[in-house]
Amino acid sequence: MTATGPLRVAVTGTPGTGKTTATDRLLDRVDAGDFDDLDAPGTDGLGVDSVDVVHLNDVVQSEALYDDVDEDRGSVVVDLDALAAWVDEYVAAADADVVVFDSHLAHHLDADRVVVLRCHPETLDDRLTDRGEPAAKAAENAESEALDVVLGESVDAHGTDSVYEIATTDREPDDVAAAIAAVLVGDREPSAGTVDYIEYL
Repeated sequence: MTATGPLRVAVTGTPGTGKTTATDRLLDRVDAGDFDDLDAPGTDGLGVDSVDVVHLNDVVQSEALYDDVDEDRGSVVVDLDALAAWVDEYVAAADADVVVFDSHLAHHLDADRVVVLRCHPETLDDRLTDRGEPAAKAAENAESEALDVVLGESVDAHGTDSVYEIATTDREPDDVAAAIAAVLVGDREPSAGTVDYIEYL
């Protein structure tokens, strides 16, 4: 826990990069004690045994934190100010050393560390299509991934010293969860700009 409350970690990325699966697996493995040995120097014994994970897309729906519904895209237009206020209240009441917020919008909120999950655009397109997204929307997200849109927004908002890229294309969710855990305890260096998919365009 920081001097001003829990450590805030945003796990973000283009839709389809594996955020929800990885953060669910992270919480499962924390609860099972799998990461008890991940206690990096300088973390004051934090470990990762006191972690709360919040899926913000679920919160947006359950708390109606949106201004409009985009029928063409099959999505909502999120009220980021209302979401930020909800997150601040949640963190203030949280009984955890670390609160992880997962969403493709998480990097737009206050965070101490920002984890950007990355996936090769071809694989991303396949994942989104397989889960029923329209071909045009899947292609748009794949292009966004190739252009580093979420990464760029994350760096602009939080700076390179707070952003950690994790490639997920050929990695199992448990491996991605372990990489996120390393970010939580300070056992992984910031790594913005280490993933490049520009050849996809």
